Amino acid sequence: MFTVQIVDGQWKDAVFVCDDQESLLDAARKQGIKISFGCRGGGCGMCKVKVQSGYFERGVSSKAVLPDEERVLNYTLACKTYPRSNLCVSMEAVDT
Repeated sequence: MFTVQIVDGQWKDAVFVCDDQESLLDAARKQGIKISFGCRGGGCGMCKVKVQSGYFERGVSSKAVLPDEERVLNYTLACKTYPRSNLCVSMEAVDT
């Protein structure tokens, strides 16, 4: 189990736990943190977050909603992101 801290937005300073086999989206929602989502399949981009620190694995997602330029800046889709360490995550609107 890893801890995920949200560093800004409506849920600033919220912390939730996430297993390495569970997506950030699923873990957060189970613990009452409502991250917006549409498809849960990596295609809509509604659950886009930025990992400020820590290690994670990114599952398959659309390059139309998460282009390479954003991926290298640690933007990711919460529905397809699995922690590999404790994380700090930004949930503010993405402006890249």
